[in-house]
Amino acid sequence: MKRCVLFLIVLIFVFQGCKTSRRSLEERKVTLTLGAYTVPKEAYQKEIIPAFKKMWKEKTGQEVKFEESYMASGAQSRTIASGFEADIAALSLEKDVNRLKEKGLITHNWKKRKHNGFVTRSIVIIVYRPDNPKHIKNWEDLTRDNVEVIYPSPKTSGGAMWIVNAIYGSALKNSELKNGKQDLSLAKDFLKRVQKRVKVMDKSGRASVTTYENGIGDVLLTYENEALLRQKQGKIFPFIIPDATILIENPIAVIDKNVDKHGNRELAEAFVDFVQSKEAQRSFAKYGFRPVDNEILKEFKEKYPVPTQLFNIEYLGGWEKVSKDIYGEQGVWLKIILEIANE
Repeated sequence: MKRCVLFLIVLIFVFQGCKTSRRSLEERKVTLTLGAYTVPKEAYQKEIIPAFKKMWKEKTGQEVKFEESYMASGAQSRTIASGFEADIAALSLEKDVNRLKEKGLITHNWKKRKHNGFVTRSIVIIVYRPDNPKHIKNWEDLTRDNVEVIYPSPKTSGGAMWIVNAIYGSALKNSELKNGKQDLSLAKDFLKRVQKRVKVMDKSGRASVTTYENGIGDVLLTYENEALLRQKQGKIFPFIIPDATILIENPIAVIDKNVDKHGNRELAEAFVDFVQSKEAQRSFAKYGFRPVDNEILKEFKEKYPVPTQLFNIEYLGGWEKVSKDIYGEQGVWLKIILEIANE
């Protein structure tokens, strides 16, 4: 009888030890959910996330499991707003982050972080076919009858908004150079002439690149980093940087409501700090993104020339004005689409 009791006591201690061991292992594993736009997927998956996991394991002993979602910026923002519990939003434009703030998911001032809350930069460029059979040299060439243009839809893609902003803003720049002031009617007319040449409008910037790679269209309007990524992969992907084009700035933010619910705020804050670090900025630069860290940008100055008439979103009045004047119900872009449909 004594032996049986002793055996049961030993079993209890072993069982409790196993439970403690399993609990200890579970405590060393943490999860972080990233909701991002499609374009930086390779940079995150191949360099930045592995480097962060290694750093966090060395610092805390915890293993980080990443759950990742990549889709067009506008679609990703709306998905998070509708209930997808991402801990971090890494999107194409601040308008999409502000949607989450207006929804009450982000409660802090995300623009007070380092680099004003931005994690990468790029510019809008013009990709043309090898040997440039249509002799594409500048924006005006995109309005010719024999040129078919590819870029995504501003309804779903943040990249498309940057592209439309670049086309519209380049016309404003040209009018300013010629006449000393911005000509809004000329800019609208130019955007309309380019839009008439658009062959396909996909849901995301990455989808438009795929459409172009499948042989559709003569010209692709996209981010500089998309073209540089293709070149890094050994593909022939020539492009020009227009003299007048827009500086793209891509934001990142912790989603307060979700991290508080998941209890992983420290981890999420650490990841946002990490992607803005010199190590991660150097990784982004290798994948075609212009760093937000000026010291790292200097390291890559030969790779990233500055266009002579580069402008930013503030040149167009900021996102609030652009959202209303270009993409609103009475905005320039919708008017153009309706006019073309009725012609």
